[in-house]
Amino acid sequence: ASANRVMHTITKWIEHKLGLKVNATKTHITRPNKLKYLGFGFYYDTKAEKYCARPHASSIQRFKRKLKQLIIRKNTMALKERIRRLNQVIRGWINYYSICNMKTHMTRIDEHLRTRLRVIIWKQWKVPSKRQWGLQKLGIRKDRARQTSYMGDHYQWVVTKTCVVRAISKEKLAQKGLVSCLDYYIERHALKLKRTAVYGTVRTVV
Repeated sequence: ASANRVMHTITKWIEHKLGLKVNATKTHITRPNKLKYLGFGFYYDTKAEKYCARPHASSIQRFKRKLKQLIIRKNTMALKERIRRLNQVIRGWINYYSICNMKTHMTRIDEHLRTRLRVIIWKQWKVPSKRQWGLQKLGIRKDRARQTSYMGDHYQWVVTKTCVVRAISKEKLAQKGLVSCLDYYIERHALKLKRTAVYGTVRTVV
């Protein structure tokens, strides 16, 4: 009741004093954990005993869809260009949500992204001889590389259950320029928290 009374008072003041229109469909009373605000959701952290921000479920799904458009196999583009576009999306999205707690989401998205890139590379190598050559160049023994190369086109199985995981590793993809969602998030999240702490200290002093 108190919240509804406050909302009514503020809405009246905004519309009458400022001459602005309040969007009635987006303005409502709800619990923090059911709220979506500028792409953010909120949850109660029992350890910190406070509400914390996280990307709303719909925001995460949009992020995944953007990445998917760049990692579908039928989307033909050079690996370098594909990685460049992926990095743009990853950096932009994480920079916006860097204040949030989302380590688990970033870990899962990271793993899926690397798996899809392995599939793309494996498909681009096309024939067994090229696949063997590629695996050997990435440090796999000749006998193991040959055995893996003749396993056919069971892409998902090959890139998750064989030496392809070790050959096209996270480190190898990083050398090609791919930004790790998890690593970049951890870096930006720590920086954001540090800046917030410094700003809070300055405000206290003032």
